[in-house]
Amino acid sequence: MAWRSRMARSLPFYYGWVIVANTVSLSLSTRTIMAVAMLSVFVVPMTEELGWSRGLFSGAVSLGGLCAVITSPFVGRWLDRFGAGALLAASSALTGFLAMGLSLISYPWAFYALYVPGRMIFAGPLELGLPTSISNWFIRRRPLGLAIDAVAKGAGLGIMPLVAQAIIAGWDWRTAWVCLGVLTFIVGVVPSLMLMARRPEDMGLEPDPAPRPTGAVPAQDGERQDVTPQVEETNFTVRQAMGTRAFWILTLFSAGGYLVQAGISLHQVPHYINEGLPGPQAALMVSAFAFSQMLSGPVWSAVGRRVQVRALLAAAGFIVAAGAIATAASSTLLPGLAAAVGVGSGVGGLHLLLRLAWADYYGREHLGTIRGITLSAQVGGQALGPIIAGVAFDWTGGYQWPFLLFAGVASLSGLLVLAATPPRAPAPVFQER
Repeated sequence: MAWRSRMARSLPFYYGWVIVANTVSLSLSTRTIMAVAMLSVFVVPMTEELGWSRGLFSGAVSLGGLCAVITSPFVGRWLDRFGAGALLAASSALTGFLAMGLSLISYPWAFYALYVPGRMIFAGPLELGLPTSISNWFIRRRPLGLAIDAVAKGAGLGIMPLVAQAIIAGWDWRTAWVCLGVLTFIVGVVPSLMLMARRPEDMGLEPDPAPRPTGAVPAQDGERQDVTPQVEETNFTVRQAMGTRAFWILTLFSAGGYLVQAGISLHQVPHYINEGLPGPQAALMVSAFAFSQMLSGPVWSAVGRRVQVRALLAAAGFIVAAGAIATAASSTLLPGLAAAVGVGSGVGGLHLLLRLAWADYYGREHLGTIRGITLSAQVGGQALGPIIAGVAFDWTGGYQWPFLLFAGVASLSGLLVLAATPPRAPAPVFQER
C-alpha cells in the first residue's frame, strides 16, 4: 500500500521494528492459544470431566502437527510470494473461532475437529510467518529481532497459561477457552492486515544491512564524501539448499529437538499433578518453562554473532537433555521449577538459533519455501513427542521413561548438529545467449 510506504519514510526509526512489534503482539496472543504449554493446563480438567485418556487427548496435538507437515511447504511458498500479513490475520481470526468452539465440546470427535486445525495453524502459518517476517527485514540485527520475538513468545507462554488456570479455578475450562478466543480476535486480525509487509524492497527501503561503517574517500572536487558499503547476501534456491549437508543435519536436529520440546511441554503439568502437586503449583512449571525461554533469548542473541551457530545449537540440545533428566527425577515444587528452567533455557536456544541458522545459511530470497519444507520435520517431531509421552503414561502410569527417552534424543541431536558447517556459496548459473 502506498500509505504504508509513506508512513515508513516518515517514521524516525526503521520500519522493520513495526514488523517486530506486530509479531510481538501475535506471540503474546494468537500464538499462545494452541501451544502445547497452554493446552497442558487443560489436560486434567478436560480429561477428568469428559472421561478421556491422556493418549486420546495428546493425539489431537500430534494429528494437528501431521496436518501441518502437509501444509507447511505451501505456506512457505505463499510467504515468499505475498508476505505474511493476510495469512497472519486469517490465522488469528480462525484461531479465535476455534478456541471459542472448544468451549462447547463434549465428544472426542468435536475436540479433534476444532483443536487439530488450530494446532495446524500454530505449527504452520504462525511458526513460519512470524520469524520469516523478521528475518526478511533484518540482517545485521536479525539476532536482536528474533530475540525480541522470543521474549514475547516466552512472556505469552508464561503469562497466558496462568491466566487460563485462574479462569479455570474461578469458573471452568469452558469459560477459559472463550476468553482466549476473544483475546485473539482483538489483538491479531486488524494490525496484521494494516502493518505487515513482505520485504523492505517492496516498499522501496533497504534491508537492515550488514555492518555499514562510513568511510571517507576523495571526491573529484577535493571534498570528501561518505560511502556506505552495500551488503552482500548469499541466497540459495531450494534445490541448491537441499544439495548441502547442513540442510539435512539442521532438519534432523529440528525434528529431534522439537520432539523433546513438545513432549515435555504438554505433559509437564500432568507429570507433577501425578506426582502429588496441586494444580496451581504444577501450573507454575509452565510459567517457569516459558519465562526461562523468554530470559534466555537475549543471552542466545548476544552470543549469536560471536560463536558459531552450530556450537550454540549443540549447547542448547545438551541443556534440554539435562532438563529432561531433571524433570523425570523431580516430584516436588523447587526441583520441578529448576528442571523447567533448564528445559526452557535450552528450548529458547532452539527457537532462536534454528531460525537464525536457516536465514544466515541460505539467505532471504527463498527463505519461506526452504523453511516450509524443513518445517515438516520440525512439526513431525512436535507431533510425535506428545503422543509418545501420553501413550507411555497410559501404559506405565508415569512419565519417567518417556522423559528419559527425550533426554537421549536431545543429546544425540546436539552431537549431530556439530557437523552442520555453513554451506559454501552456490556457483553462479550462467545462461547462454
